[in-house]
Parts: sequence; structure tokens; C-alpha cells
Amino acid sequence: MKSTLLFCFGCLMAIACKSPQAEPVDESGRFSSTPAYVVPSFEDSTSFHRLTDAYPLVQQMFFDFAEKNHYPSLSFGIIAGGRLQYSASMGTANLETSEKASSQTLYRIASMSKSFTALAILKLRDEGKLDLMDPVVNYLPEMEKAGRLTTDAPEITLQHLLTMSAGFPEDNPWGDRQLDVSDEQLLDVLRQGLSLSNVPGITYEYSNLGYALLGKVIHVVSGRTYQQYITEEILIPLGMNDTKWEYTDIPDEILAWGYRWTGGTWEPEPYLHDGAYGAMGGLISSIDDFSKYVAFHLDAWPPRNDPETGPVKRSTIREMHQPVRFNSLLVNAKTPFGTDCASATAYGYGLSWLKDCRERVRIAHSGGLPGFGSEWRMYPEYGIGIVSFSNRTYGSPGALNAQALDTLIALANLKPRKLKPSPLLEQRKSELLDVITGAWPEDQLGIFADNFFLDSSYDSRKAHATQLLEQVGPILRTSELTALNQLRGYFVLECTNGNVEVFFTLNPQKEGFIQQVNLTLLDS
Repeated sequence: MKSTLLFCFGCLMAIACKSPQAEPVDESGRFSSTPAYVVPSFEDSTSFHRLTDAYPLVQQMFFDFAEKNHYPSLSFGIIAGGRLQYSASMGTANLETSEKASSQTLYRIASMSKSFTALAILKLRDEGKLDLMDPVVNYLPEMEKAGRLTTDAPEITLQHLLTMSAGFPEDNPWGDRQLDVSDEQLLDVLRQGLSLSNVPGITYEYSNLGYALLGKVIHVVSGRTYQQYITEEILIPLGMNDTKWEYTDIPDEILAWGYRWTGGTWEPEPYLHDGAYGAMGGLISSIDDFSKYVAFHLDAWPPRNDPETGPVKRSTIREMHQPVRFNSLLVNAKTPFGTDCASATAYGYGLSWLKDCRERVRIAHSGGLPGFGSEWRMYPEYGIGIVSFSNRTYGSPGALNAQALDTLIALANLKPRKLKPSPLLEQRKSELLDVITGAWPEDQLGIFADNFFLDSSYDSRKAHATQLLEQVGPILRTSELTALNQLRGYFVLECTNGNVEVFFTLNPQKEGFIQQVNLTLLDS
């Protein structure tokens, strides 16, 4: 059980009125110096090397899964440390020719294509060519004829389409058969009026139509088809040279064909040609190629001062990963190994977000079409991701990917990035420690923000702190500072008769004054 005392130091008359010195400014009017930013890093830089011992077990998990669930073929890759660390394939990519699957085999990745469409929209936004809050009708006049569910419904924006909140109904069974329709057929759906399930902006509902419309917006804004724009601006710069939109552009020996398991036999699914709906699910890629995309997303973390090297800014990639439209609270969720672990889910920009009871954040997207099933996911704070493709109808290996990543993290004892304290936080810790353990000298109280001197009397706060320290006895040692962010952290006073946790947080002023301190008596 914890006993907590809140430190908000009291009014000290003259000291309370002491104003911080103004910082020098440069010619631009900005402060000429900034606090040093500390980049989170992995404590054990060799941890990814320990993954090697776990690869055989993970591979066997995939082999067993494919056999048990009647997958013609299944390919997967593990990405860490900026590259594809391991890949394996099992089964047959083309039953007619008996071509075996490999990491170079190209599968239709279905809705995993959506993040490329979202990334293209964000890249155009970064270039100042559109705004996410723009009404879709600004780019597609046909939207005017789509109709509204209520008279007070807002206009559908690009952000609504990106976050699956435009009010369109879930359309997987229908949308999956629309890949090869023309642009005119797509726009005719709008011209004829839409059936809507909700007003825009109030709920999540998965929509393939929304992403097909985003593909057309890319065309209108860039002057290039979405296929051309994504290929030229994203795929080629990332070295994804084998990734294609049209299956007839791919040699038969490296193309996976899709199948459906029916009545104990495999039935081939017809390949749909590339078309207007490809923006929601048309890309065809390999493990080798797609792993470059996963590595690109992982490289956006953590925020840092390094030069930009990708086709899109790191901050834009991180923006894609953020929860924008809440989806659900999964109170009965479990870890891949069956332990109860509630989770919250949301949709960002072309990617899904999940945070579980372990504080583990997962970014992912699955894909499913007649003949294919796929999924990729990553844990940004662990620096690891996985991707897997199959040529079985709606054969998404998402649950298997989750189990594989959890297995790798556990066996390699991977830890999330840890933030080392910033110089400013370390400085304030030292100064705070001097005050707490000293005689409360008034000439050292300038480290506190002015709110402290308005909240409670100096004598009262000093008495409470003194009483607590007398209770735990002499201080034997002080722990290292644990940083929670650049301006917040805690340390522990290890004492003869107990321990005291000292939590403190700095305010947003340039000097970073201490605005709050909690002293917590820890259980012995």
C-alpha cells in the first residue's frame, strides 16, 4: 500500500515573487538555446542477435499452422534492426505448375494496400496540395450527388475517408469483387447516390469504397493515377521494384495464384485485373519487397534529429500510427498465449492501432480477398515487425503473427526502448534532492514554478516532508533517475526503515521549473 504526499510548495512572500531571467534570443526572435533532447534507445544493443535461436521454433509454428489450416502456401518475414532478419516459405504458390513459394513470390496483399494510399494522401498534404479537412467534394464533384443521411450531417472530408468514419457501410463482401472496375464506374456509384449507415465523423466502420475514392483523389490532385503516384513516389524510392498492381505484369514463376478450400479440394480463384478499387486492395508484393516497407515504418521511431532519408517524413509515418478514430474496447481480450489482457483499438491513417494491458502498442493491417490472406504488424517500441502472405481465401495469419512476435520477444528477452534522463531533468533531480534532504534553504527554492508558492504554505509542506523522512530514517542511497519523458521522472530514496519514491514534473517554461512533486512511501 502506498501513502502519497503532494508537494505544492507554499507562498514565500519575496521568494514567491521572484521572476525567472529572460532567455537570450537570436535574430529570429527565438530562444538561442534549447534543452538537449534525449533519444530513447535499447539498453541491450545486442538483443536482436538473440532472435536467431528462436527462428526455428517460429518457423515450425508457421509450418504447423499452414498444414492444419489447409494453406496452399504461406510465406513470412521478421524485420528488426532496419532489415529483413529472417524469412521462410512453405507450400506451393501455383498448384498447376507446382511452383514452390519463396520470399520472392508475389502475393496480392489486399487491404494491406490501404496504408500506401493513405501515405500518398499524407505526402500530398505535406507538399501543400491538399488538406485532410478538405471536403471530398472539392476534388470529386460527384460526391455532391451521393446524398446525406440527415440534413445536419457534415460534409465528408478526406480525413473521414482515411479513418473509416465517412458513414459508409462495411462493404467487404461487395468491395472485394470491385477491384477491376473503371474510374467511371466508381464515380457512377456516387452519381447514383449512396446508401449510408451513419453520419460522418461519429463512428468507425470499415469501408473499401472510401479508400477507392482516396485513390481517385490522388489522381485528381497529382495528375497521375494513384498507381503511378504510389509507384514513383513511394515504392521505387524504397527499393520495392518487384511490387506491382497488375498481375499480368508479373512472370508466372514468381506469381502466387489464389485458392479456396472447398469440399476437401483446392478451387482456383480468378485473378481480378487492376482497376479503380486497387487503392483499397490491389497491390501485389513479396516478403523481400514488403519487408523494406516495414523497416521504413519502424525507422520512424523514435523521434530524433537525424537527417530525413525516406520518401516521406518520419513525422508523417508516426502520424499514420496514431489512433485517430476509436474502434473498440476489448475487455475480454487475451494475449496470444491466453492470458487475460484488455485492449483498446483504433484506426489511424491506413493502419490499425492497439494498446493492451501490458502497455504494448501494436500497429498493423490485415488483408483478405478471394484467394489471398495477409497481415503485417509491428511493435514500434520494440523495434520489431513481421509480415506474412498466403494464397488461401481470407486466410489472414494475424493471430499467428501475434503469437510469433510474442514468442520472439519472450525468447530473446527483448525490452522496449528506454529513455535516459535529459540533462535538465537530471539537474532538477539534484537540486530537488538538496532541498528535500537539506534545511529547506530559501535561496534554493528558485527551482520551483510559481504555482508552488500559491498552493500551500511553506511551513506546512516542509513539515510534512520532514515528518515522512523521519519515519523512514536515514537515507542509505538514492536510486538513479527514471525518466518518463523529457520533463518528468522519479527516483527512490532508499532509507533505513523504508523507501520513498520522489516523483516530479517540470513546467513548460524554457527553464523547466518544478511544478509538482509527489512523495510516496513504498511498501517495505
